[in-house]
Amino acid sequence: MSFGAMRLADKAIWGPPADRQNAIRVARRAVELGINHIDTADSYAFGVTEEILREALHPYPDDLLIATKAGQAQVRPGVWEPVGRPAYLRQQCEASLRRLGTERIDLFYLHRVDPQVPFDEQIGAMKELQDEGKIAHCGLSSVTIDQIESAQRIIEVAAVQNIFNVAARAGEEVLEHCERERIPFMAWFPIMSGELALPNSIVAEVAAELNATPAQVALAWLLDRSNVLCPIPGTSSVAHLDENVAASVLRLADEHLARLAPLRLAENELAQLLAAGSAKE
Repeated sequence: MSFGAMRLADKAIWGPPADRQNAIRVARRAVELGINHIDTADSYAFGVTEEILREALHPYPDDLLIATKAGQAQVRPGVWEPVGRPAYLRQQCEASLRRLGTERIDLFYLHRVDPQVPFDEQIGAMKELQDEGKIAHCGLSSVTIDQIESAQRIIEVAAVQNIFNVAARAGEEVLEHCERERIPFMAWFPIMSGELALPNSIVAEVAAELNATPAQVALAWLLDRSNVLCPIPGTSSVAHLDENVAASVLRLADEHLARLAPLRLAENELAQLLAAGSAKE
């Protein structure tokens, strides 16, 4: 189980949280619970979440891996645009290094592929940063199998981060590719929302039978799905963080998995959730 730090910003992911000390408590609690992988990004409230992680956890424990991302800009609240110009990726990397207070980023993702910039130039910029010792490992976010294979001609892809959950399974082929290639797959939006999370849903029914919450069932399903898959749920609540981590010991029976198997989020519903901000990373 990883921890997604995006929710440490304000609700719009546009500025600092209303209660900064609470955000710091959440970050520290994640490490207390044994989480050793935290995911953030330059574009989350203009680096606010990176600053909070530094304030909460620096100097970082030796076994803590912090991943951050570049290649996306929030041009106004709720509107995200890919920006993959090499100079911009370098600028974001340098800013993340300063905010995190480290000389090298453990895992650095290309947050979005920019269709306006040649793909090899975007990956080449990451390779240059890696060669300079500014990043240890390179990852890709929201990518296809073809893009993973193209990137691997230039870099070693250390991780892939795509949207995936019990209902949103459009990325299943990418997950299966990562399984074959032994590439860690980080699932963002791991806890579905919308109709499938309502009290009368199959997920809620399974949760009631297990004396768990729908969120815990969703996370347990992911952990059962693949041994290369790591969910990265985020929260601004210590209580919800405790609940999410507790899902790591929840076991779904074959009968539960069979009932959950047919779930599929319609493409238009997923698009609506994304547009409404319910499925932000």
